[in-house]
Amino acid sequence: MSFDIWLTKLGDSLCPQRPGPAKEFHVSRASRRRFQFNQALFSLSSNVILADYQAVRVVAQKMNEKRDLERFPEKAVRAGSMNAMGLIDEILHYVVSLYEAQARPQVFKMLMADLEKNLGANIVRKTLIRFCTEFPPQAVYQEQVSVEEYMLGTSKGIFNRETVLEEMLLLWLENLNPAFSPFRELFDDSGLAQESDYQRLMAQAKEFFSSMPPFGPDGQNLVAMLRSPALAYPESLSGQLRYIKEKWGLLLDRYADRLLCSLDLIKEDEKKYFPGPGPAAVFTARTTGTGSADGEEVERFSADREWMPRLVLLAKTVYVWLDQLSKKYGRPLATLEQIPDEELDQLARWGISGLWLIGVWERSPASRRIKQKCGNPEAMASAYSLYRYEIAADLGGDAALQNLKQRAWARGIRLASDMVPNHMGIDSPWVSEHPDWFVSLDHSPFPAYSFSGEDISSDPRTAIYLEDHYYDRSDAAVVFKWVDRRSGAVRYIYHGNDGTRMPWNDTAQLNYLRPDVREAVMQTILAVARKFPIIRFDAAMTLTRRHFQRLWFPRPGSGGDIPSRAGLGMTQEHFDEVLPAEFWREVVDRVGAEIPDTLLLAEAFWLMESYFVRSLGMHRVYNSAFMNFLKDEENAKFRTSLKNVLEFNPEILKRFVNFMNNPDEETALAQFGKDDKYFCACTLMAALPGLPMFGHGQIEGFAEKYGMEYRRAYLDEHADEDLIRRHERQIFPLLRNRALFSGLSDFMLYDFYQHGGVVDENVIAFSNRHESERCLVVVHNRFASTSGWINMSAAFAGEDRPGGARSLQRKNLGQGLGLRDQPGWFVVFHDLVSGLEYIRGNSDLFAQGLAIELHAYQTHVFIDFREMAEDTDGHLARLAAYLQGRGVASLEKAGREMALLPLHHALRELCHPEILARQLAVFHGRPGSKKEGELWQELEEKIKNLISHAPGQDKSAAGNRKAVEMLIEELFALRTLFRPDKGHSKKAADDVQTTKKYLQKQFRENGESARLFLLGLYARCLVEMDTEKRPDDRALFDEWLLDTVIADIIRGWGVVENRIEPSLRMIRIACGFIERIRENVAAEGEAGKSLAADTGNLIKNMFRDSDVQTLLQVNSFQNDLYFSKEEFESYRHWLTALILWEYFRQGAAKFQERGRSVAETLNLMSYLPVLAAKAKYRLEIFIETLDQFTAK
Repeated sequence: MSFDIWLTKLGDSLCPQRPGPAKEFHVSRASRRRFQFNQALFSLSSNVILADYQAVRVVAQKMNEKRDLERFPEKAVRAGSMNAMGLIDEILHYVVSLYEAQARPQVFKMLMADLEKNLGANIVRKTLIRFCTEFPPQAVYQEQVSVEEYMLGTSKGIFNRETVLEEMLLLWLENLNPAFSPFRELFDDSGLAQESDYQRLMAQAKEFFSSMPPFGPDGQNLVAMLRSPALAYPESLSGQLRYIKEKWGLLLDRYADRLLCSLDLIKEDEKKYFPGPGPAAVFTARTTGTGSADGEEVERFSADREWMPRLVLLAKTVYVWLDQLSKKYGRPLATLEQIPDEELDQLARWGISGLWLIGVWERSPASRRIKQKCGNPEAMASAYSLYRYEIAADLGGDAALQNLKQRAWARGIRLASDMVPNHMGIDSPWVSEHPDWFVSLDHSPFPAYSFSGEDISSDPRTAIYLEDHYYDRSDAAVVFKWVDRRSGAVRYIYHGNDGTRMPWNDTAQLNYLRPDVREAVMQTILAVARKFPIIRFDAAMTLTRRHFQRLWFPRPGSGGDIPSRAGLGMTQEHFDEVLPAEFWREVVDRVGAEIPDTLLLAEAFWLMESYFVRSLGMHRVYNSAFMNFLKDEENAKFRTSLKNVLEFNPEILKRFVNFMNNPDEETALAQFGKDDKYFCACTLMAALPGLPMFGHGQIEGFAEKYGMEYRRAYLDEHADEDLIRRHERQIFPLLRNRALFSGLSDFMLYDFYQHGGVVDENVIAFSNRHESERCLVVVHNRFASTSGWINMSAAFAGEDRPGGARSLQRKNLGQGLGLRDQPGWFVVFHDLVSGLEYIRGNSDLFAQGLAIELHAYQTHVFIDFREMAEDTDGHLARLAAYLQGRGVASLEKAGREMALLPLHHALRELCHPEILARQLAVFHGRPGSKKEGELWQELEEKIKNLISHAPGQDKSAAGNRKAVEMLIEELFALRTLFRPDKGHSKKAADDVQTTKKYLQKQFRENGESARLFLLGLYARCLVEMDTEKRPDDRALFDEWLLDTVIADIIRGWGVVENRIEPSLRMIRIACGFIERIRENVAAEGEAGKSLAADTGNLIKNMFRDSDVQTLLQVNSFQNDLYFSKEEFESYRHWLTALILWEYFRQGAAKFQERGRSVAETLNLMSYLPVLAAKAKYRLEIFIETLDQFTAK
């Protein structure tokens, strides 16, 4: 028979299954006795009925009870596999009946005659009797008839011996099927083969059918066709089912749904459950438009209210937060109205405008009992196992909420709350009063379940029993037992479940196929909206038509996600009748009409994000890909997702809720740390369009993950002030200016091209605008360095074309920032992160884009863009060329630095290490050498160069010459310091020699001090030449930017980094106090003046100076100011040298005359360490001690 004819006849309703007894799966007498199967499981033919899913689970349970599954868990019998085996057996019987009806009527009568002819009637009779003995029909097993009597009988017009022959043939085929081997003990034919001619009969039967007409799609004989599924997939029952479904196509008329459901049962058995929403997936053109059950998605975004795009949400687990606030503020805080104003003020300063209060509703008492029995005696109920939607009494109820709501709103903060639509608490009033509102069965779905534990119901009308194995954590049942105490009625109600993890065992799953359930939940949502302007819908994706059907009423072939629901589903047509519209669309429309100023936020995964905002109309939806991709540094996937959304519909991007942790996830600290990697992700969260959501404790750097049953924090953690301060510098300014970052009309994403022309996917760069403000954000989310440039944007969907299509557009960086594309225009901007300012030519940004170098996890947030037209002298162009793309602390300062370059260069040349080394070598050597003459000539030229470039000085030739001569004279004086003196009194000579030796020790034996002193001379020369008189010459250090150049000079000498700042301070002190030192030296000879007192006053005044205090590391401790012993010693030597030098530079004769005064000064300065030690380096006490000492 041809395949086409076979298909036609196979589907012909005139060819029903051959009449006769039901053909079910046969089980041996030994197995029936061993496993003590209930007789109700068997048909009249004594074959176990494995088509009924509950019956299959009973059989599997009976078998598992006899197996040592603790030692050999792999030997567990799975109900899905057993059902598949029974279905295959039934289908094979059905194929036999089709063969007999279509190809060879009465074929088993013919087979019987052939066997008797070739093997003998007696052999055939004995073998059939032996078969009926080992695999007895029900009447034989119950001893209602003997085997012989049964063999002589008929059933529905068919001789029983022919039926037994068919059963024997199927038994033989089943024992040949490797995929049936785990169940071999049920139908093992080895005893039959040993005690009879069973194998001879089967061999002859095989030969018989080889001569019969072919059948089936491949034109095989009947035995070959029946064996073909096992030969195609010998080790896989699901493979054999799929083979039957695909190969024997028109069998689907009768078995289509059961085949699919059997595959679903296998999926149930094989499914592994993992916590969380599953791995993040890239948004693609396909997935951004996936969600509707019927594939039709109409674009129906809900319009934002003015405040919604600027919302920044902070999550707080409310009981834990109150506990932490109690510790922080040092007083008990237990209710919502007790949350301090100071805390709300802080949140507002941070830029938080939405406060998500987790756990404010009244919770299930049964949930609390469950948590406590599981090991936490102080646990609360889960925040997501709700008793009713009323503010918990121990939080202060509605009055406390209203108090907090008003105070928060006065600071621009809106309150948010959870709404948990998928389920209710296991003992909520809805469960007691409306048990039919929940998904349930009238029997336990798994025979192994037992419910003998504690009644955890809080309602005397009902009893509630959790499955026993939950408490020892050996199992997590999908149902709990509910008993109506009044009527005795029993239900097995399903726990809430999203199919990705274990059931939520303190909840009851609502049945959204019921209109009354949908309306009750709708009214609850409206009530919540009247209390909270922001509602977060927990696990919202589970209630879409597509997923609610998949989870609870699966179409045949789509089940297996929640254990036991396979086989309890609906066809698509039936499901569409009972749930014709999306519940969430109805919610959005009702809330929009009745309470319009409410933001609806959906926690949704499974690539439903786009569907929730674009078609269902939610204002915002979770974007878990943000957290997962950035945490794992899957930056290419992150950027690809952004690009795909922009190409599909950019509006979706601003609807995402971006977060770095969620209550179900690990903390932000655990996932991102608290250093640069954290701030990469946090910057993106704060600067991308969408809703930034901070987790509880994220800003403070807390490590604890708070369980939903926590009443308090279990770790004694304190806020990381450094982390908070970094947020204040880098993140909070972004939050306070969300208007700049939240829009979409000017949002542009850019590729970052490395210099080889390859896109570095680890760099996320984008720009945005709002009114006159612009920003450019560049984030490098990788532990590596990179460099390149950004110029052209990624494609984005532009305005709709006729017919609804969107055009893809691109813009360059200049266009993205909205700059003028004109020559002579420049743009200046600054980086919020580093504080540096930049300048670029507009034309460069349009043509080449922006070149950037990035180190590991570096971020830039460029803001404050200002366009400037070039002035007549080309200052901006010169400044841009001078900086060559570098950022600087101040462009104004950089402009001055550019103008001062000749001065700075001259000072660097004069103080070059090689020049100073030669200078000191000459000073130490014999006078009058050729090298000395060459040196003085070179020094004079360099000094002239320095002075000629000093701003504000006398530019005349005479003025220049005088300044050069003065400095040369001072250098000569320094040189003569090392020459011996003669012709003075012994006393004078001693004083002078002591002083000279002190200076020589400072300058001759300490090269660093000598270099520093020379640098001080040159710096003093510069500031003293300025014609504008100032109260303090150090003002010129800022005006002429000398701090930087002097620090660079000192660094060039090889001075260690931590000594550069003290050295700079010494130079500044020398320049700032030189006039007062000179006045003090000049006045010491006046009548009635005490040299010690004058010097002491000078020292006291200098102690009030900021440079001196910085040098001495003055710090406060317990209301006292302290200074550093080591720095004070360096400062004392430096100040002594400055004072003594002023005596010495007046000339040798004058120095000799004032030898006694010089000696007194040296003695005083030498005694200062004693006074400092006596004061224990306390500043005020030291000054008092110095006063007392100098007054003597």
